[in-house]
Amino acid sequence: MTLTRRTFAVATASLAATPLMAATPRRPIVIAHRGASGERPEHTPAAYRLAVDQGCDFIEPDLVLTKDGVLVVRHENEIAGTTDVASRPEFAGRRTSKVVDGETIEGWFAEDFTLSELKTLRTRERLPALRPASAAFDGRDAIPTFQEVIDLAKAESQRAGRVIGVYPEMKHPTYLASVGLQIEPRLADALKANGLNSRTAPVFVQCFETAPLKTFARLSSARRVRLVGGDARELVTAGGLKDIATYADGVGPDWSLVIPTVDGALAPATTLVADAHALGLAVHPWTVRAENRFLPETLRRGTDLAAHGGVAAVFAALYAAGVDGVFSDFPGLAAKARG
Repeated sequence: MTLTRRTFAVATASLAATPLMAATPRRPIVIAHRGASGERPEHTPAAYRLAVDQGCDFIEPDLVLTKDGVLVVRHENEIAGTTDVASRPEFAGRRTSKVVDGETIEGWFAEDFTLSELKTLRTRERLPALRPASAAFDGRDAIPTFQEVIDLAKAESQRAGRVIGVYPEMKHPTYLASVGLQIEPRLADALKANGLNSRTAPVFVQCFETAPLKTFARLSSARRVRLVGGDARELVTAGGLKDIATYADGVGPDWSLVIPTVDGALAPATTLVADAHALGLAVHPWTVRAENRFLPETLRRGTDLAAHGGVAAVFAALYAAGVDGVFSDFPGLAAKARG
């Protein structure tokens, strides 16, 4: 299967439809959260390629900006947790404290480095105590640019014989704008340059902020998803979802907003999926993780928080609730549970 820029953008019948919610339910998509980040350092080529091997449909790059305005892939603009920057004496003077989205954070920040400087760093596992097997891959990869992730998705699509989509998240766009770095137009330009500027392209653009999604909607035709944290339940009420439907194509809730936990056990599904579908919104909950640390008490297996618990029950409950996709650090387990 040869995937040119055009065929990569249009050969997506299984991943996209217009309108977004088709009359006949489709197979839920598996979104590799930062790649197969439960088994490889997050946002690395190794994590993305493993996720494809495990059956994912989309790979998720979180986007921040360099000092010279290049889209690069990190979960946060503070990079000490996922790179070796703290051990680099040449960058010791870049350590600083900033207020990002109301939170004071100390460390090293992507927007204080040029792309060439960032490329000298090497990535590492963010949770080494919890994921020591992943930490064994520390130091092997550089920070990828968004363009490199798009290129990887195209190459992996050809290798796997199926379309692998990209699901970028705009991180801290309001903060970045406050320091003179606009992420929305840069992302829109990148999608246009790669034939991904359409509602049928294998791409969703996600964000926790409303205004940047509205801005992005004026710049690109790519589909948009409003992320919702577990502490923002008002956004997934009937009124909240109705508002989201005015500027987004889907909602990405914390999975507990779809399947609550009561007394340490999974409870029946809420009405979120049905309410969203009634408004034409897709539902892609995040983030299902396999370790005991992230599971309700009745699904934990033993006392080791790093050990895997009964995560299959979470996947099964979400799929039974009718979600349209699931984010997971373990895309192989998500794909297996989907069947």
